[in-house]
Amino acid sequence: MIPKYTTKSYDVVVIGAGHAGIEAALACGRLGMQTLLTTISMESVADLPCNPNIGGTGKGHLVREVDALGGEMAKVIDETYLQSRMLNLSKGPAIHSLRVQADKVEYHKEMKKRLELAENVDLREHEAVDIDVQDGKVQGVLMRSGRYIPAKAVIICTGTYLRGRILMGELRYYGGPHGTQPSMFLSESLEKLGISLRRFKTGTPARVHRDSVRLENMEPQEGDAEFIPFSFMNFGKPAKEHQMPCYLTYTTMDTKRIIEENLERSPLYASDEVIGTGPRYCPSIEDKIVKFPDRDIHQVFLEPEGADTVEMYVQGVSSSLPEEVQQAFYETIEGLENVEIMRSAYGIEYDCIDPTILKPTLEHNDFDGLYFAGQINSSSGYEEAAAQGLMAGANAALKIRGEEPLILDRSDAYIGVLIDDLVTKGTNEPYRMMTARAEYRLSLRQDNADARLTEKGYEIGLVDEERYQKMVEKRRQIEEETKRLEKTILHPTDEVNAFLQKVGSSPISQVISLQNLLKRPEITYDRLKEVTEMPDLPRYIALQVETEIKYEGYIQKQQEQIEQFKKLEMKKLPEEMDYKDVKGLRNEAVDKLSAIRPITVGQASRISGVSPADINVLLIYLEAKKRKNNG
Repeated sequence: MIPKYTTKSYDVVVIGAGHAGIEAALACGRLGMQTLLTTISMESVADLPCNPNIGGTGKGHLVREVDALGGEMAKVIDETYLQSRMLNLSKGPAIHSLRVQADKVEYHKEMKKRLELAENVDLREHEAVDIDVQDGKVQGVLMRSGRYIPAKAVIICTGTYLRGRILMGELRYYGGPHGTQPSMFLSESLEKLGISLRRFKTGTPARVHRDSVRLENMEPQEGDAEFIPFSFMNFGKPAKEHQMPCYLTYTTMDTKRIIEENLERSPLYASDEVIGTGPRYCPSIEDKIVKFPDRDIHQVFLEPEGADTVEMYVQGVSSSLPEEVQQAFYETIEGLENVEIMRSAYGIEYDCIDPTILKPTLEHNDFDGLYFAGQINSSSGYEEAAAQGLMAGANAALKIRGEEPLILDRSDAYIGVLIDDLVTKGTNEPYRMMTARAEYRLSLRQDNADARLTEKGYEIGLVDEERYQKMVEKRRQIEEETKRLEKTILHPTDEVNAFLQKVGSSPISQVISLQNLLKRPEITYDRLKEVTEMPDLPRYIALQVETEIKYEGYIQKQQEQIEQFKKLEMKKLPEEMDYKDVKGLRNEAVDKLSAIRPITVGQASRISGVSPADINVLLIYLEAKKRKNNG
């Protein structure tokens, strides 16, 4: 490290201004930290280099939780969306997930503006090349320009930029998303610290000219008529007058044939040079053809990239095949026979870390003040990155302030599931959040994220007074209406039973409370208005009241499971515990526990290679130690 000059010092330096870096920097700023957010290019701030949407199954929960904790992603996408749809409405409320199409340029502009105006946050175009760590503690960051910036904490949020390499057939070159330059020096700095890096990869489809596509031959996919915002601060606001449709089409047998004939030209399959592991849940079209040989066609969605551009994103056919092969197989897709490709598809390979070297705060186990968030932690997705960024930023700031960390467990939030999966279980492929990963998903619905998390954020200063009071008022309305429904009764009149017959429900022969009536699956909150006077509540309040009443029994059972789960989560393990001293632990358990260093017995129980018998040994050890200290 040879700094040329040193200027202003900061409490926190955040490296990378993607979705993780943005939420990390803003969280630090809200908590009073003087924060520097660096980006390799101002044009890449809040970039959406792959799919132009926010949310989706599981991911939508993360966006709501980031919002409930004071984050910015939800508010910005509510301002800049092109189309909004609630997914999985035919299924239970636990997996309802909001997904919106983003205007990529407007999202970037709006988020960049908010960063520029944010208190305590400086946004600068710099390339970080070296992390200064002395005696196990972060001291600062060296930039490529020679500028050295002293800092108490550093948060690395480099996305796919670390030694990023573009893959397109035989064409291979170092580069970042959307034609940006990669970060070529920071990886070496991390390796010098003894941090092992591995290679993951991802890809993106082509962008095509809308006027070259026959949209009339495709199935339009319209947005929802009712606007349901991501941010809890925007509930009650009207939808945009015009939403842009997406379009559904399909690949053909010719698509399959061309790809099969050219597989040897795909870096995903034919090259020994490309060692990165790709995402299981966002496969390339080559992956789909190889892994599902019996399937002749695959769905393709054309999605608008913005209101002021003709570029459309071809969802479902990401590829790393050569440009001429891409042109050939895209032309075989229904409606794309005369397609003009504006940006070719490509794969990108990049460096990332094994996240099991991190604490649940996302701080490195060995280096005080060094945090990691986003795709460098082997995750994928904008939403996963934003959630990690917010938590890393909050915890860096809390540590500098000398306060207890903010750790969400698996029963608190999808964010807790995400981070626990990464730091405890690890991953051998880019990690994607899904509702199936959450054991307590009926309690972790997207509609109650504010009730679960906003008070936690308010207590430490992440959430402002306005947001907190809005949550308090919402909670009051839900509680009052639930009590009213419990106390209000209907008598078995002819009018009531005629209503019940109309909706396909059994008649009543004695009085029944509105609460018990609403538990019937065929009865909705809105339909109760047909037989009794109902208050004029906001729709989102009424829907949450209905959900909590209908699923009351299931939610109560899940709460009992959560209480059992919490018992192990509350049993802390000493940070410097030497597991070799614990008699009765198997050698594998000693190795795994020593490497991951869990902070609770609950976390230890989820480590692969640690058996229930090992957990019993730990519990006995802790109890014996407690008695010895008390005696």
